[in-house]
Parts: sequence; structure tokens; C-alpha cells
Amino acid sequence: MKIKILDSAKNDIIEGFYFYEKQSEGLGSYFLESIYSDIESLKVYAGMHPKKYKNYYRLLSKRFPFAIYYRIEDKNVHIDAVLDCRRDPTWIRDKLK
Repeated sequence: MKIKILDSAKNDIIEGFYFYEKQSEGLGSYFLESIYSDIESLKVYAGMHPKKYKNYYRLLSKRFPFAIYYRIEDKNVHIDAVLDCRRDPTWIRDKLK
């Protein structure tokens, strides 16, 4: 499968990086490595995660409280959002609209 990270998801990842980098120097880089490792796993496991909202599958990150929301179209994985699970569920649903 080919993976495409949409601009909205890239922005989410950048926000997460800065959040964790403020907490501790180097933690932001570890966040990036972890999220990209989770995303890479979609080449094998895409479609095996539960659908939590409309047509979005949700992959929970292994190391951080983040969820990767993605769709599958014609053997392509489109990552629409990478969101902090600690946010209000209403905010998350609005973000996915």
C-alpha cells in the first residue's frame, strides 16, 4: 500500500512535535520517530483498525496518546489527521468533518 499524509495531518504532527519539544528537549524528535513508525506500520496493517467515525479508521499510537485517522482508497492510505486523544471528542469529530 502507498501512504499519503495529507497537509492537515502534517500540521497535526508538527503541532505535536512542538508540544513535546517544549516539555523536554529531544522529546519532540522521539514523538516524530514514534508517529512515523506507527504510520509505516499501515503498509502491513491498514484496514485492520476499528472505524471510529464515518469512513475513518483509527490507529492508536504505541508511545503517545495520539490517534492516526486514515481512509483507504484504491490500495492507497490517506492519513487525514493525527490527533491528541486527550482532546474533547466533539473537537475531534469536528476536525474530521
